[in-house]
Amino acid sequence: MKKFFSLVLTTLILIASVNFVQAAEKKSDKVKFNAKLLKKTELVESSARDEMIVLINENIRDVTIFGKATATEAQMVNYIRKHNPKAKLNCSIEEIVDIYYEEAGREGIRPDIALCQAIKETGFWNYGGDVDPKQNNFCGLGATGNKEPGASFDTPQIGARAHIQHLLSYTSTNPPKTAIVDPRYIFIVRFKPEVFGKIKTWAGLGGVWAMPGIHYGEDIVNLWRKALVPGGDDDSMTAAEIKLEENPNDPAAYVYRGLVNYNRGEFSKAQEDLQKASDIEPLNSDILFNLAIAQEKNKNFDGAIRTYGKFLEMNPKSEVGFYNRGRIKLAQNKFEEAIGDFEKTLELESRFVDAKNNIAVCHFKQKRYEDALNEIRAAAEINTTDEIVQENKKNLEACLKK
Repeated sequence: MKKFFSLVLTTLILIASVNFVQAAEKKSDKVKFNAKLLKKTELVESSARDEMIVLINENIRDVTIFGKATATEAQMVNYIRKHNPKAKLNCSIEEIVDIYYEEAGREGIRPDIALCQAIKETGFWNYGGDVDPKQNNFCGLGATGNKEPGASFDTPQIGARAHIQHLLSYTSTNPPKTAIVDPRYIFIVRFKPEVFGKIKTWAGLGGVWAMPGIHYGEDIVNLWRKALVPGGDDDSMTAAEIKLEENPNDPAAYVYRGLVNYNRGEFSKAQEDLQKASDIEPLNSDILFNLAIAQEKNKNFDGAIRTYGKFLEMNPKSEVGFYNRGRIKLAQNKFEEAIGDFEKTLELESRFVDAKNNIAVCHFKQKRYEDALNEIRAAAEINTTDEIVQENKKNLEACLKK
């Protein structure tokens, strides 16, 4: 019996010793920071997705791939330059716009929206994924993930032509009017009868062009709607006043003037116009989205949060809605609520790098520095070219003890 108890005691001592060693090793592996450097460091938040959108007279899911341009070439040039004046192109911004209007126009595809698909795929030609700018691959042809860069084309013109031809394979059974340069065109024709020539709307590309492609086409259409937003110049204001004079009860007219006021920096007036539009059409989520943006700019933060709440009730899969609301909560130091919204954003779009960066900012402000470091490193892997993310990573890693 004594031998049995002795054996049990020895076993317990060994288990305790192993646990102690493991705990010590875990403690020694813990990331350590220089407290003095941390006090001098701040992480930069990623900005809001605060571009407003015009109202259109059709459901965004019904916007067709075929048709004429609504936006002018000048509008598209300005839209691209506003987001990325240093677009990683092997030609000028003016030239790429002209190329798309030529190539898409020849095939009857809407060139302004085709450009918006290229904008979505390349991040306004910032890239940052598997495709290199040198490839002139503007729509991710053959880039299937796992470091697969996809197809390469000799010139921007050929790259744009391949993009348009690939769209044509989904949209029409008629062959392209130029020699085929899309390496996937014949594959679609021969092996994808369920989609060849059958997709007529941009929304129809979801789950076909992009996998899983949740609201992929709708995102493209919304980029186009942002490109159509009027400026803050006097001519735009005159046009807005005429619209309201002719249609005093039309919410679209109030939205139009609200957008002009917003772009003139008249945020209070913009909020008033958009609130009137929402009063007329309270279940229009596009109006609510615009209104929430104007409310935030007008420093009506609680109002913006309530408006985003209404918007998200109608659009529970809007990653941008959760992201923007999270940013306001972060500004109010409601860190856990903000993290909840950013995590919801990432559930809907796992590569939404701005949400991951802002989670890191929340953790940093909570003094959860190791969690902040893990998040910012993950964000830096998602997008290797995002300047804010890379700078945050650099600054936080500089605080590590040597």
